[in-house]
Amino acid sequence: MPNNSTLLPIYDFSPSLNTSYLKKILPLLNEHQIAANPINYAIFYDYITEHNPSLTAAVNNLLNQGKPFDSDVSIELYGNYVCNASLESFDQIHTQINKVIRQATDAINETHSKAEQTNDSFQKKSVLLENTSEIADSQTILQEIIQETKALVVTSQSMQTQLNQANLEMEKLRTELNQVRQMAVTDGLTGLLNRRAFDQTLNEVIEQSGDEVTCLSMLDIDHFKGINDEYGHTIGDNVIKFVASLLKKHAEEHHHVARYGGEELAIIMPKTPKQKAIEISENIRIEMEKSRLKRKTDNLTLRQITISIGIAELQSNDDPESFINRADNALYQAKESGRNKVMH
Repeated sequence: MPNNSTLLPIYDFSPSLNTSYLKKILPLLNEHQIAANPINYAIFYDYITEHNPSLTAAVNNLLNQGKPFDSDVSIELYGNYVCNASLESFDQIHTQINKVIRQATDAINETHSKAEQTNDSFQKKSVLLENTSEIADSQTILQEIIQETKALVVTSQSMQTQLNQANLEMEKLRTELNQVRQMAVTDGLTGLLNRRAFDQTLNEVIEQSGDEVTCLSMLDIDHFKGINDEYGHTIGDNVIKFVASLLKKHAEEHHHVARYGGEELAIIMPKTPKQKAIEISENIRIEMEKSRLKRKTDNLTLRQITISIGIAELQSNDDPESFINRADNALYQAKESGRNKVMH
């Protein structure tokens, strides 16, 4: 499964899993006469794994309309759905960083050149002073040395000013880069971790768990398709955002809350006993059950909306896939047994 550790996606290195993806991706690219370059392969990797509903919808739309996958289309899809961050933002920041570095380098080089010239001049004037007995001539030489020293001071001060400005610019760019990096791991609708950030975080938590108890809670909004059909997708999105706010409210500070995909959300709970995970999940379920959401346009109260939750506790032989599968199975049991339940 793909995940994202920094700005661009990296992927699961399971040979068997990726071989199965390869056997699906290449015929699909060939069928639609799409170049099998790295960008297109990354796009259809996500398309085949079905982890990215927005990308799936966009690709399906293009394929259904028979639109060509030229370089502009590929870059746009990759930038909007695979990278999850603006490629233009990276380009702008890269350009600005190069500009700041160039300006600072020019200032340093100018000061270094001026210092070398002044040093050469001082050495020559020292020789003149040693061989001059006339006071007037000595004063003239000393005056020239003083003037050159002042000029060097001015150049040094100018360099310091430019370096200070460069430092301010780099700090600003560092902030912008952090913002773009945050975009790369954040779900645009809910503000939670996105799927790639979830995958990366889960891998890290499993690797670092040691003897600590770790739990995973998977949550799904009951009858969500019916909500979209009855009230429209805008209301559906608002429902997802509301449920996300409940997760953030009840999860503990060291937990990791994510949008797993569509209407399915998750909480990675390191250092959390199973009973505590059940308690947190029940609090979320109960508050959702009691909530009566209203449509802003006409203040209409929506029908009762509930959620189902599945919980798994990390086992010593778990990898991310098996851990998720057990939480998903518990979620499935909650759905099958009547919904609006927490199963573990």
